[in-house]
Amino acid sequence: MEPTGSGRSVHLSQETNGHGSPHQSVAHPKVKASLPDLHPGTQKSAKALAVKAIKMHKIFSIQGPYPVIRAALRARGWVEQPLQCSKQPRQSRGSRSSSNDVCTSDDDNTDYAEREQEHDELHSLVSHYVQNEMVYFYWLNRRNAIDTTCLQKKQIINHFARTDSFTTKVGLCMNLRNLHWFATADPDTFFPRCYKLTAEDERHAFIEDYRRTACTSLLKYTVEQGQSEETNPNSQSVQGQRNGKNKEFNPLPLSQMVNSALVICHEYLGSLEHSDIDTNTKSFTEKEWTEFLNSYYLFVHGRAQTKISEDLFSCCKAMLQRLEKVSPQLSIGGMQNLWIIKPGAKSRGRGIKCMKRLDQILTSVDVDPKLPSKDKWVVQKYIEQPFLVHGTKFDVRQWFLVTDWNPLTVWFYNKCYLRFSTQLYSLDKLDSSVHLCNHSIQKSLSPAQQRHRGIPADNTWSDEQFRDFLASRGQEALWETVVVPGMKKALIHTLQTTQDATESRKNTFELFGADFVFGQDLHPWLIEINSSPTMAPSTTVTARLCAAVQKDTLRVILDRKRDCTANTGDFQLIYEQAAVEAPAYTGVNLRVEGLAVQRLCRLPPLGSSRHSAAKRNRKENAVAKKETSLLKVSVEKEALKNNKVPLHPTKIKLNLPTTVNKSSLSEKSHSESNWKRQADVKHVHLDSVQLSITEKYKVSLLQDATAPKLPRLAVKHFANA
Repeated sequence: MEPTGSGRSVHLSQETNGHGSPHQSVAHPKVKASLPDLHPGTQKSAKALAVKAIKMHKIFSIQGPYPVIRAALRARGWVEQPLQCSKQPRQSRGSRSSSNDVCTSDDDNTDYAEREQEHDELHSLVSHYVQNEMVYFYWLNRRNAIDTTCLQKKQIINHFARTDSFTTKVGLCMNLRNLHWFATADPDTFFPRCYKLTAEDERHAFIEDYRRTACTSLLKYTVEQGQSEETNPNSQSVQGQRNGKNKEFNPLPLSQMVNSALVICHEYLGSLEHSDIDTNTKSFTEKEWTEFLNSYYLFVHGRAQTKISEDLFSCCKAMLQRLEKVSPQLSIGGMQNLWIIKPGAKSRGRGIKCMKRLDQILTSVDVDPKLPSKDKWVVQKYIEQPFLVHGTKFDVRQWFLVTDWNPLTVWFYNKCYLRFSTQLYSLDKLDSSVHLCNHSIQKSLSPAQQRHRGIPADNTWSDEQFRDFLASRGQEALWETVVVPGMKKALIHTLQTTQDATESRKNTFELFGADFVFGQDLHPWLIEINSSPTMAPSTTVTARLCAAVQKDTLRVILDRKRDCTANTGDFQLIYEQAAVEAPAYTGVNLRVEGLAVQRLCRLPPLGSSRHSAAKRNRKENAVAKKETSLLKVSVEKEALKNNKVPLHPTKIKLNLPTTVNKSSLSEKSHSESNWKRQADVKHVHLDSVQLSITEKYKVSLLQDATAPKLPRLAVKHFANA
């Protein structure tokens, strides 16, 4: 690597302080004599910056044109080490890497001719001074730009691993269904229902949903027709119409279709209330469903005018009121049954199509099974009744920052911007220029002549401009009461469902861009989440907001780490989960811990052959005396317990009745005679029987005295003696 304007390389040597640590030493640059003349002040400044950066661990690397991040880091005393992967030749857009197929990214910075002019002589020289040092801060377009497995704990990087669980359309679709395990919330209240079409069970679930939505759409159509002033007397006849295959087709009567739709909706309500378990539900055959849908296309999609009876109108209206209580997405469904088909892991609107007919949707995803993208197609319910500005559709780009996954820590940016379509909104035209608001799609289109002049030519509004628009309609309060709280809840619930699937490495953060579409009541609906959101200054609005969000990101990551009271700009901490301690890993070396069981009576140690007989006898006598003492205590306790006369240490007196025959006592068992003696003898004539304790019964008496359930075992020995 060579500095700008130099034909020679510059090297930085480090002299250790005797401990072998290069980071604690003073760095001295060695410039070859053949170098062109450099200003002494430049060399001195570069040397000072490099030495200080090495000592303070302030070396960063950036991938891509991020002049705001680069300038903000340099202002904090950081110096840049050029990232080698950024010097590789760029690919054309047609041969672009497929990394977006793994993780959704709408980073479109490469489309702009912006070039930084900050690589002056000083910064280039400093960069070469630190080219062999450790990088402590990485800002990358994609995580796979470097080998992240070799990162140390103190190195900071701006991408988590395994975020595809919510940054891809497939991951977001599948993971949000587990929300009930993490929070008492329903994903259908903020995320339009979605299906992975290439999975067999998902395909069947979508077909059932489409058919049920066709029924509710027919009910809405019937109510709309009934609410019209007068039925058009010149209503077109729907008999003998031709279907899409150019064959004669006689549609079903509207009354019959509505009755079938009411039956399907009633069965659906019963399944939600679990009242269909013991009942036989009516099942439609595939042929009947085909006839129903073809008639539905003719009536609803064709907007055929027909007479609606009062009874039919009342039944449809009552059923829709019941469905509205259990179906949060009934209001956004409309009547066209429109769905949007998306490649599961692409960005910037690539490959997205809008379709109405079930057969067309299923055919569009029946691609070659050998293609790797076959398992990535998803279909999502399209929001047919969005909130419009001057008759034009828009979506909202909202930033949020995740600084930790355990505990989950989420920062919400209080600024956002709107992206408008260039064409007026209409469901009759399914072109992407009408329904997709991505800048990469709309930037090459000219605004329609009929579009309102209040929408700028660059198709963007700031959140302040949108709030002014709401204020003109008397809806300004809905921004703080409906829009912002709804977006925060949607993001928090989404991250909760994917927390376990995402890497929780410390010293890692990531800035995401979420796209929302508002319903007619301004309720926000989450469409997708992008990693590496574009920071290119494409318009005057994005130039200001994108620069601000980058500066505020560094405030949260760097400044707040040093000072918890530091200014975080427009970032607001909206969720910080309680930390969960991970259990210590014990590996395969399992062990069992406990206490050893101690013996009640320790046996005397074996004497050595060197000990004299007298010494051995003294020890034996001492042991015998101790055992006798223990025997006395235990026997006395047992006697007191049974109201007997206390025993003496060396003599035991046993009182027996005079009428007892000793011969019979010997013939009977010891336990039987003892129990009879206690139960039957009322008047006892005491005869003192004195027994001496012999060595023969020492051990047996001692053991019997310690047994809790046989306190009288020693009596047998005494009686027999």
